[in-house]
Amino acid sequence: MSRVSARYAKALVDLSVERGQLEKIYEDIQGFIEVAKNRDFTNMLQSPIVKGDKKQSIFNAIFDGKVEATTKAFFDIIIKKGREAELSDIAASFVEQYKQIKHISTVTLTTATPASDEMIAAVKAKLEASGIDDNVDLQTEVDADLIGGFVLKFGDKLYDASVANQLQQLKKEFSKNAYIKNF
Repeated sequence: MSRVSARYAKALVDLSVERGQLEKIYEDIQGFIEVAKNRDFTNMLQSPIVKGDKKQSIFNAIFDGKVEATTKAFFDIIIKKGREAELSDIAASFVEQYKQIKHISTVTLTTATPASDEMIAAVKAKLEASGIDDNVDLQTEVDADLIGGFVLKFGDKLYDASVANQLQQLKKEFSKNAYIKNF
C-alpha cells in the first residue's frame, strides 16, 4: 500500500469519525470493495484511456443513492484528482485503519479441508480469550497441501500446526543425523 493511499484513507477515517458516520462509511467501503472485485470495473478505474468524466458518470450510476453523501463526495474528489486507480488500495487502507480503531484483529485459519462451524467458533473463542484483541475477524482458507492440521496467521505471527510442516521438520532432523544421512 502506498503512502498516498494511507493518507487518503486516514482523511476519510478522520472525517467519518468527526461526523459520527464511521460505521456507515465502513459499510460503503465494503460495498466498494465488492464492486471492485469485478475485473472490468477495476480495469476501467486503472485505464488511462477512459476519461475522468466517464469514470465519474460510471461511479454515479453505481453509487448514487446507495452510499452516504460523505462517501460519494470522497469518491468524487478522488476521481477529480486523478487518483481513481488507487481507490482499491485506499479502501484496503481504510478497512485496516477501521479495524485498528475498533480493536479488531484479522486472523486467517488455513486448513486442509473446510473447517466446520464448531471448529471456527472454538478457534475464535480461544483467540478472543487469549487477549489478542477485543474482537477477532476470523477468515478461513483451504489448502490441501497442508495434508492435515492447521495454520493460524495473525499480524506478523504464524502458528503452523500442519502435517506438512511437521513432515518438513522431520526431514530437517533426519538430514542432520550423520548416520541416516549416509544411509
